[in-house]
Amino acid sequence: MANVFHSIITAIDVGTTKISVLIAQKIGTDSIKVLGIGKAASDGLERGVVVDIARTVQSIKYAIKEAELMAGCTVTPAYIGISGSHIHSFNTHGAVPIKKFQVTQSDIQAVLAVAQAVPIEEGQKVLHALPQYFIVDGKERVANPLGLHGVRLEAVVHVITGAVSSIQNLIKCCELAGVVVKDIVLEQLASAEGVLSYDERMLGVGMLDIGGGTSDFAVYQQGSIRYTKVFPIAGNLFTKDLAVGLKSTIKGAELFKRQHGKVLLHSSLVDDQKYTIESVHGTMQHDVDIKQSTFILQARALELLIMLQEEIKKASLSHVMVSGLVITGGGSLLQGIDELARKVLGMPIRLGKPRVDCALSESLSSPIYATGYGLLKYALRKQGAFGLDGLDGPMVQKIFMRMKSWVDKFF
Repeated sequence: MANVFHSIITAIDVGTTKISVLIAQKIGTDSIKVLGIGKAASDGLERGVVVDIARTVQSIKYAIKEAELMAGCTVTPAYIGISGSHIHSFNTHGAVPIKKFQVTQSDIQAVLAVAQAVPIEEGQKVLHALPQYFIVDGKERVANPLGLHGVRLEAVVHVITGAVSSIQNLIKCCELAGVVVKDIVLEQLASAEGVLSYDERMLGVGMLDIGGGTSDFAVYQQGSIRYTKVFPIAGNLFTKDLAVGLKSTIKGAELFKRQHGKVLLHSSLVDDQKYTIESVHGTMQHDVDIKQSTFILQARALELLIMLQEEIKKASLSHVMVSGLVITGGGSLLQGIDELARKVLGMPIRLGKPRVDCALSESLSSPIYATGYGLLKYALRKQGAFGLDGLDGPMVQKIFMRMKSWVDKFF
């Protein structure tokens, strides 16, 4: 199949429960046209980490084939989303002298490289080094110091790392499926690109992406990321709780969750409302009380939200999240999750759907595509600008090695 389009961007969301592939065409410098969508059940990951390469490769191939048939073109080097409990993050600080007393792009790259050149855990690799703000000569914080005059440039950078083995396994799966990996992107960053508004990013907002294997949390303020965290509670645990509590097969519990899953009971609910579900031995069905299933799902949702509440308190994030919390991902489809979160967290809550403006907007409007569509937006922004959007780990390391001898002369 010949690729008849120019400026094609491919995004692959390799999740625990699903794999989605989006193929888009770049139009101008700030917009895209989605050409094809492919989706397949994911059968080789646990909590965002590849545990079965063969099954993962098969799922990726299936999703790619579906997307290529719709788009009428082949996938290009792709942007791949990554998550999992192996992801860690921290804030760090760096400073360099301004070479020509006016900040240039090379000064910005140098200070970002110095800021992230700190010891990291063995077996970890830098995925992103994202600037939070810059300071010139100890004065006010600025988002973009380019062109400012001064003698000293400082930067506070949010560094995100991932396990080398998990990253390599993910890349290997994509390559075995015939995909050239363009970049590995943290899923929180991608989802934020897909669902957050400009005002939310600037004023301060939290985002919780409830996926199949993990729930990914991120906080933005002044247009840049401030905090990231991965929680081990997500969609698969909701499904397993239902399967155990309702004595059902996992497949039946998943179907029931998607069709009737609630985390809050309302007075309008009929007392004897019941639905059928596949029995655990898989040969017959039995009736279940909707109240029972709701209590089961509510207990797990409360555990996640209380865990999030404790993290917000521990990291002193409440004053940053002035716009509240945006909940996205497949877990946001549980009925009442936004209302329950509002009761627990005591802040504005909204459900985040991809902010899509294209012919396939109806197909992409579900939160399950937040990461995939966000990857496309991330790719578009990264191709359009370099430097202040953050540097990937290998590039930062190369810059640091080039600048180290020069920096040592001054410090």
